[in-house]
Amino acid sequence: MDREILKGIIDMHVHCGPSVANRQLDAAEMLKEAEAAGYAGFLVKDHYFPSMLGTKMVEKHFGNGTCKVYGSMCLNNSVGLFNLKALDTARQMDAKIIYFPTVSTQKHIDDHKNSSFVGGGKTTVPEKPVSYVDEEGNMDSAAIECLKYMAEYDMVLGTGHGTLWEVDCLVKKAVELGVKRILVNHPHYNVGASYEDMKRWADLGAYIELNVCVFKGGSKIGNVDDIVAKKIIDTVGVERIILDTDLGQANNGSPIEGMFNYINLLEREFGITEEQINIMAKKNPIELFKL
Repeated sequence: MDREILKGIIDMHVHCGPSVANRQLDAAEMLKEAEAAGYAGFLVKDHYFPSMLGTKMVEKHFGNGTCKVYGSMCLNNSVGLFNLKALDTARQMDAKIIYFPTVSTQKHIDDHKNSSFVGGGKTTVPEKPVSYVDEEGNMDSAAIECLKYMAEYDMVLGTGHGTLWEVDCLVKKAVELGVKRILVNHPHYNVGASYEDMKRWADLGAYIELNVCVFKGGSKIGNVDDIVAKKIIDTVGVERIILDTDLGQANNGSPIEGMFNYINLLEREFGITEEQINIMAKKNPIELFKL
């Protein structure tokens, strides 16, 4: 596919600066690249701090009006974990998605005990590991209150970096409490979900994230076989998949070029069509985020 395929893409998972983590580019630089490529928008995710303040200013003062810049917040230690007041403020600042804990989860911390997290930030105060679902499936009461709030205000839930058990319980509890918009974050990467798990979550109404960064053909740090992307597409179906990049790590390439190159890999290696790409990278983000 030629670069026309990039027109109208909304990349809902980009790691831009400023951040305590090293980033390839900041949000203003990303905006200029996205505008040049014809993107309709992108979302800035930061593990440590809400991104809405920066995204709103970047779009207003640096944009040409063709590309939207969206913000988000992760419920990690740096914002007080399941902090209902922070959640309320984020909603009123137009956060497009709220992620359950990422870098603060026991799972994430255990996974990176012997190797540093490429997207991690340099902070002085150590993370306090959080597990928000016990062995019996009981969820932390503060987490439940956050889900109730998100259901009341129809917010988008990102499932974060929990264990398979936590993510499964989270999706089920969110649906039970009335959360209608859910994105399961990279279930093929650090969650360890099976294709059947992904299909089951999709059948409950969740979208499944397919992020370029984690695949061997997607970035320098990717370690997931590319065939997994094809199997997810075949199992879940493009109507319930969000294709984004999760790129922006320092020395890991441009998110724009990463998206373009991986789209072409999907076409070349697995026969994924332009129509399928348009559904996963353009249509579905619009529907999930009500853009």
